[in-house]
Amino acid sequence: MTQSNVCIRMDKNLKEQFARLCDELGMSMSVAITIFARAVVRTKSIPFALSINDYNEETRKTIEDIENGIGLSKPYTDIDEMFRDMEMEDDEDVA
Repeated sequence: MTQSNVCIRMDKNLKEQFARLCDELGMSMSVAITIFARAVVRTKSIPFALSINDYNEETRKTIEDIENGIGLSKPYTDIDEMFRDMEMEDDEDVA
């Protein structure tokens, strides 16, 4: 397949941000633009979004706790048992 150059103009700050993001995703800007162009041609639309999960510290900590089983409630098979436990927790908070 014959290759061809494409020259685009964009804001310098945007180019730097795009280059950093592509690097984080493990690809060059050229590869990212080629992926985008192929997908647009195939779907005849803007078909996808690449993103990095950029969670705040509280969200990252919560995800880490969940993955480590910290702060999770026990499993319930009976809703009445769940409500009894909730009432006991409320009573403990008051005491």
